[in-house]
Amino acid sequence: MSEMPDFVSTSLVSTLADMAPPRRAAGVWRSAWRRFRRDGVGVVALAVVAAYAVLIACTGSGLVARHWQDEVGVPDAPPSFLGAPARATAGAAAPASAAAAAPAALDIADVDPLAPRYKEWNERAAQYHAQARPVAASLPFGGDRLGRDVLSKALKGTQISVSVGVLAAIVATLIGATLGALAGFFGGRVGDLVEWVYNVLTAVPEILLFFAFAAVFGRGISTLVLIMGLTGWTGQYRQVRAEFIKHSRREYVRAAEAIGASAGARMFRHILPNVSHVILVRMSLMVVGFIKAEVILSYLALGVATDQVSWGTMLAESQNELVLGHWWQLAAATIAMAVFVTAFSLMADAWRDALDPKLRGQR
Repeated sequence: MSEMPDFVSTSLVSTLADMAPPRRAAGVWRSAWRRFRRDGVGVVALAVVAAYAVLIACTGSGLVARHWQDEVGVPDAPPSFLGAPARATAGAAAPASAAAAAPAALDIADVDPLAPRYKEWNERAAQYHAQARPVAASLPFGGDRLGRDVLSKALKGTQISVSVGVLAAIVATLIGATLGALAGFFGGRVGDLVEWVYNVLTAVPEILLFFAFAAVFGRGISTLVLIMGLTGWTGQYRQVRAEFIKHSRREYVRAAEAIGASAGARMFRHILPNVSHVILVRMSLMVVGFIKAEVILSYLALGVATDQVSWGTMLAESQNELVLGHWWQLAAATIAMAVFVTAFSLMADAWRDALDPKLRGQR
């Protein structure tokens, strides 16, 4: 059998290549994840945020910090690495010597009719203290003024503060992104109506709206989420509206309209992936801002309920403890908040770079 000429084999290979199905391009989110993994800082920040998420899940299920309200230590117990508080022993003999030098006092039974019952009451108190659970002189990260473990309070406070910030940011993002997409894409009367609502809300400072709604609806986690979500969407709306106005006039959106794509498909399948980095960055800023707002409201006794703990309530309690030199509750709340806020911001910046269409060809 004779060999096939070179030009015939080349033509056959090109024909088979043309007949092969086209290679499907990777999706937007898959490509973004591939670019995100190249950012070492973003991956570390994602791991820290994931660790916080696992911790919050364990705390919410009761596996961690279930007994944060128990008084397991002495009041204002210091951290273990500082050692147990020193007890004064030098002056213990002073009262005895002073009593020996003092003149004989009157019999207390002569002036107090309850004196015969004192002995019985002292015996009952001693029996109660003997049966009570012993408390520690020091705790791993110290205790508060009631002897509660500061570490357990910080873990439980992380669950409440982060949950409030993230849930409120999700609610505000859904409202702001949806209204911004509608106003920016359709314009006209729809845009005028949404702009009127936006102008009414922005006429009042946001923190004053928080105070007003908190004073009317009371304290609680669900109340905080609704207050922040319903009043904090304006910044997200403004940015999303501007992006949709810009992208709705671009060629790829007009091409989608020419092939028969509906308005919803053009908004959420074509434009939304190209503005997702803006939404994500704004959402990360709202998470940080809402956590700070929760801390401020709880600090002013307008946040979580009295039987709950958050970073704000810990900071409110620590202001009186600092006067006495007890700094560990302030340090625990501050460190827990600073680590989460920093990691979340770095993670959001990495996702913004991965989703930014201007940077897709550079990474």
